[in-house]
Amino acid sequence: MSKDTNKTSIGEMAGRLLRGMTAQTAENTNEVQLDRSRIPAHIAVIMDGNGRWAKKRSLPRSAGHAAGVESLRAIIRECDALGVKALTIYAFSTENWSRSKEEVGALMGLLLKYFSSEIDELCEKGVCIRILGDIDGLPAPQRDAVNAAMKRTEGNEGLKLNIALNYGGRDELLRAAKLLAKRALAGEDVDSFTRQDFEDSLYTCGLPDVDLLIRTSGEMRISNFLPYQIAYAEFVIVDTLWPDFDEKELHKAIAAFQQRDRRFGGVKG
Repeated sequence: MSKDTNKTSIGEMAGRLLRGMTAQTAENTNEVQLDRSRIPAHIAVIMDGNGRWAKKRSLPRSAGHAAGVESLRAIIRECDALGVKALTIYAFSTENWSRSKEEVGALMGLLLKYFSSEIDELCEKGVCIRILGDIDGLPAPQRDAVNAAMKRTEGNEGLKLNIALNYGGRDELLRAAKLLAKRALAGEDVDSFTRQDFEDSLYTCGLPDVDLLIRTSGEMRISNFLPYQIAYAEFVIVDTLWPDFDEKELHKAIAAFQQRDRRFGGVKG
């Protein structure tokens, strides 16, 4: 069996497993009652657990990542339907390059496949794509694909889909500091810089702060993801592995968010 055929069979196998689970849970999606007037404007997701999902089924890790793409497709559609303004997903960190060559290759291949298969629907729905991270550090095919996707959707006014790719939160903060330092060296008064100047130097310039951070697979850490933007985000940590995270799970996370008393450091009388 060729490598291409093997990859195809893995993807199809993961897809069949997911479609079976989705059919079982779809009819229960509306069990959670949401206050549509209090949908979080900006949701960020750490999509964790693909490898464990695959291991539980005696499949290669690449099958878990392929299954994760299916979940991502469903969550993007549901966020759009709910009226979420911005969705930021953690797709590939700067630290992920340390994984095996085979796994990194599979992830890069899925990236190309995702943009080629999804870009028409995303554009039709008015989704605007932004890449957060060091695009120049990506391989040429992936770099060209994400640049083309951003260019094609830049005028869209629907859901802001932000994909953290080759992203590291500390690197983002250092990059912002360097941009301000360049302005200072060019003659601007350092004391004139405001918090807005700093935020305008981040990858997320122009986006609202994160309201809800969801992490799947039960891990209790942020993994260098949006350290500045999640300052007042509500955290919802679920044990569900990412390929099993569906619309029902999203509704439950949003319902938990809506039960929180958000004071932003103040006290409500």
